Amino acid sequence: MIMLMDHMDSTPVTAQQIKAWTRKDPILGQITNYVLKGWPNYRDNDDMKPYFSRKTELSVFDSCLLWGNRVVIPNPGREIILQELHEGHQGISRMKVLARGYVWWPNMDAEIEQTVRACHKCQVNRHAPPEAPMHPWEWPSKPWSRIHIDYAGPLYGKMFLVCVDAHSKYLDVHVVNSATSANTIEKLRTMFAIHGLPESIVSDNGTPFASQEFQDFVQRNGIKHIRSSPYQPSTNGLAERAVQTFKEGMKKVTEGSIETRMAKFLFTYRLTPHATTAIAPAEMLMGRRPRSLLDLTYPNINSRVQQKQQRQKQSHDKTAQVRNFNVGDSVYILSHNREAKWITGTLIKRTGPVSFVIELNDGRTVKRHQNQIRHKYDQYSDNKLPEISEIPDIPIPSVSNNQTDVEAVCDSNADSSDTNDNSKSVMKPIIIQKKDLLYFIVKMADDFDVEAMLEAPYRNKEIPIVANVSTEICLQSPGPYEYRVWVITEDILS
Repeated sequence: MIMLMDHMDSTPVTAQQIKAWTRKDPILGQITNYVLKGWPNYRDNDDMKPYFSRKTELSVFDSCLLWGNRVVIPNPGREIILQELHEGHQGISRMKVLARGYVWWPNMDAEIEQTVRACHKCQVNRHAPPEAPMHPWEWPSKPWSRIHIDYAGPLYGKMFLVCVDAHSKYLDVHVVNSATSANTIEKLRTMFAIHGLPESIVSDNGTPFASQEFQDFVQRNGIKHIRSSPYQPSTNGLAERAVQTFKEGMKKVTEGSIETRMAKFLFTYRLTPHATTAIAPAEMLMGRRPRSLLDLTYPNINSRVQQKQQRQKQSHDKTAQVRNFNVGDSVYILSHNREAKWITGTLIKRTGPVSFVIELNDGRTVKRHQNQIRHKYDQYSDNKLPEISEIPDIPIPSVSNNQTDVEAVCDSNADSSDTNDNSKSVMKPIIIQKKDLLYFIVKMADDFDVEAMLEAPYRNKEIPIVANVSTEICLQSPGPYEYRVWVITEDILS
């Protein structure tokens, strides 16, 4: 206690001053009497509350009131003591530690804190305050609606424009020689041509992004430009992290040119599920996962199903026969009533590869599969379309494109003496189109059924057609399907 008083006597606020201030202070004077003469059962006002709660620890030494070994400072000396405690511009904690070894008064800690906060020199030289609570960017619900951009480099003598989609975390990188506004705009146009215009772009305050040229570019395209706070890279943390990831990846890929290394890194990065979304960035942006070599490890179910279907088709088609039907054809359809097994109608619509709509003679329409339909052949005479084996073996000479009239010998085994004017006749090979075959046959050979001639086994055959009269035909509109038809006059068969 003597050492304490000796120290206090050497300070600007002396013990003599404290004694005088204590006697004059109404609260401290009354508290001193309570300490010396005894405490009442109640306090007169609320200002005495701090002293009543410490009444067992208060004492009086040489007319000075003490709390433990600390001198209770009256109100006139408190400001001087605060300035003495803050003489070395110590912080709040160190001032409190120093004060608690010597002095005390009610609300002393709060006044120490206020003294430090009000000191201009302390404030301009203090450390940065604790970081503010994190306020993450709102996750956009659509791909490519907000992108974050930044430059990485110089790296390998180049600058790299790094762009990240905030929705999918899709990373796109473009190499430039220098980080200028013109180069930035050129690369952004390339990205926008692929993915479209974003709603907003987030960047730092670098020269390429802060120039008037760049501001005009984003305004003309209706894009909101958001710039981060200066010297606060965490605001554009998505791009900053992408730059770090890109640099690390480029250092690990050592083979090939810069473009090749960059392509290898980006290909793998875009296929790898992102730690935040758990989905591959390319899949979230494009709606599909690009094919890679790893896809070869999966069994190809589609190929196996197609092979199985092809084998089934080959097995089924061994006994099947191709039949072609066109709108307007007269057909027989399978009936499911007991009156007739087959009824007639006209094909009016194709609804699928092997399904059709047929209008019956009574006006009703029904849908039938090709297996339930047969051609209806109109017969004009008793003659029917002969089988291939039944067609007479008539010598049909080859003709060139420029040859129009060809002499054909009727009977190669006949004697030359029996030859007369009728032993030779004129045949004309005519190339006709499929769409013109109907007109030709009806005019020249009413004895044969037109639809049967277009079916196997007569399709793509050289078929001798016996005509009732000899005439010349002029065909028009050549098409891709051609038939070689020999028109043979009756005198050849006689």
